[in-house]
Amino acid sequence: MSSSSALRLSVLDQSAARAGFGEDDAIRDTLDLAQHCEALGYQRFWVSEHHGLPTIVGSAPEILLAALAVRTRHMRIGSAGVMLPHYSAFKVAEQFRVLDALAPGRIDLGVGRAPGSDGRTARALNPHAAPGADNFPEQVLDLQAWVGGAAHQGLLAHPRPPLESVGQPERSPQLWMLGSSDYGAQLAAHFGLPYAFAYFFMDGQGAEQAMRLYQQLYRPSPRHPRPQATLCVWALVAADESEARHHALSRERWRIDRARGRLGPLLPPQEVAARGWTDEELAHLAPMRRAAFVGNPAQVGAALRQLASTYSLDELVINTWAYDPAVRRRSYELLAAEFELPRWPTPA
Repeated sequence: MSSSSALRLSVLDQSAARAGFGEDDAIRDTLDLAQHCEALGYQRFWVSEHHGLPTIVGSAPEILLAALAVRTRHMRIGSAGVMLPHYSAFKVAEQFRVLDALAPGRIDLGVGRAPGSDGRTARALNPHAAPGADNFPEQVLDLQAWVGGAAHQGLLAHPRPPLESVGQPERSPQLWMLGSSDYGAQLAAHFGLPYAFAYFFMDGQGAEQAMRLYQQLYRPSPRHPRPQATLCVWALVAADESEARHHALSRERWRIDRARGRLGPLLPPQEVAARGWTDEELAHLAPMRRAAFVGNPAQVGAALRQLASTYSLDELVINTWAYDPAVRRRSYELLAAEFELPRWPTPA
C-alpha cells in the first residue's frame, strides 16, 4: 500500500448468537448491520458459513445474501465463505449467478475447504463428499469456469446477463479463495484468484508465510492479472480503551470456553467480568490480548494501518463481535470516521 493510498475497509459478519435471545435474532441483526455499514462507506459485506454451532448461526450464506441483495444498493456482498466440499460446484455457480441477477456486479463468492463444522455434521451435509476434501482443487476449477460464464463439461450455469458491450467479458460474481493456512494461499495463487487470509482465527499466526507464498507463486489470470489479497481481522472500537476492553470480554470468554469444548452463545460482558478468570485462563488470555485490535479509534486505527503497511494491502476486512448490537454498530461507526471512509451516494 502506498503512503498516498486510502485504506478501504470491509466487513465480515458471522451472525453470532447472544445469551437470552433467539438465534434467529442474530440473522436479523446481520441484515440491520449490513444496511448500517453500507451507509458508513464500507466496501464489502461478507457473511460466513458454519453448521451445528450454538454461537455462529449463519448456516446458509446464499439465502442470507439474497436478503442482503434487496436491502443494499452499492457495496459488494458475498460469502466468506461457502464451504465447497459440502456441495456441487455447479449448484453453487447457479446460486451465485442468481444472486448476481439480484445485485448486478456486486457479488463476491468466497470459498473455503474447511468443513465449518464437526465431522458428523459434515457427513450429514454431504454423505457423498470425498474424504478430507480431496477433490477441492478440481471443484474450484469447475466453479471458476461455471460461475465465470464459461461452457464447461458441456454445461452452462444460468441465469446469464446480456453482454455489456461487444468484446467485453460477461459480468459474473468475483471468486475469492479463503484460508488460514499455506494451502489456500498456494491454491489461490495457482488459479489466479483473490485471496483472503483469516487473520482472526489464530491471531495472525501463519499470515506472513501464507501471504508471502501467495505473492511469490501468483499466476496471472484474465480477470486478475495481479494478485489481490486481504486480511480478515477481529477488531472492537469504543470511545475509550477501557470501554472497548470491557465489551471484548464476551468474545474472550467464548474463546476460552471454546478451547475447552464448551460452546454457547455470547455472554454479557458484565456477567463475564463478575465471573472473573482463573490464573490458567489469564495465562491464555495474555497473548490473545496483546494481539487484539481493541481500543479507542486512534489506537485501533494506528494498529490497522501498520498491519496493512506490513502486508502492502489496500483493504482490510473487519469482524466485530459484541453482546450489544448497538456497541457493534458504534464500533463500525468509529472506524469509518477514523479512516474517513467515502460514503456511497444517497439514494434518490
